[in-house]
Amino acid sequence: MTLGRVWMIGCGNMGGAMLRRWIASGVLAGDQIDVVNRADRLLPDGVRQARDLPGGDLPDAVILAMKPQQIDDVASLYAERLAGVPVLVSILAGVEESALAARFKAQTIVRAMPNLPVAIGKGVVALESSSRDDAVRADVFALMAPLGLVEWVDPAQFDAVTALAGSGPAFLYRFIDALAAAGVANGLPAAQAERLALATVEGSALLAAAAEIAPGALAEHVASPGGSTRRGLDVLDERDALKALLTETIAASTRRNAEMAAAARG
Repeated sequence: MTLGRVWMIGCGNMGGAMLRRWIASGVLAGDQIDVVNRADRLLPDGVRQARDLPGGDLPDAVILAMKPQQIDDVASLYAERLAGVPVLVSILAGVEESALAARFKAQTIVRAMPNLPVAIGKGVVALESSSRDDAVRADVFALMAPLGLVEWVDPAQFDAVTALAGSGPAFLYRFIDALAAAGVANGLPAAQAERLALATVEGSALLAAAAEIAPGALAEHVASPGGSTRRGLDVLDERDALKALLTETIAASTRRNAEMAAAARG
């Protein structure tokens, strides 16, 4: 990877998770990174943070990791200084490449959508860019690789990928909470139900990731004909209740991404 010097604008929960994982994995060292924050945060050793961009030459890459609603403020402050930067990577949900290009004159723009498990190297990072520069695409892929599963996606599908993978952990956490609550409703102590639900989801996800068959087929392996698992699956499967609920959940998130994209276009 040739992205040897990186500036990050904003470093909240997601930006911080990415940053710490990059350093822990060795893909970047702390002294290769400058962070611009509105207030100091606890960052890994060697990472420099300030209220403004460093002086001197431009870095190899700039990562936009502030809130999407701050894009115009950041552009007004830094667009001129960043003109000509080789690679601009944006993790701003709902901000399309064209909207970024209208504000920042970078040589290459890449949209990235990580999710929170990147903190432990088990996340998902979706990438899209109009650039077909193989070297740049390889560099960005190599930068993201320590964070988890990295895939280039069709720009037309980026909002849906953001809803599925970017927002997906929140939906899954709600499911874990609901699974534990169902255990409590059936007589389990709350703390025990939460431990059981967490361990069940963790083990099941690891098994599904390693299996040679689809998750739906694994469900059939657990369920014996006429057994208790089958009776529970009957509730979830009736009129495709679970699929319908999640389809509308993803659709609502996708629509909101599209709304934010329209707002960012101005």
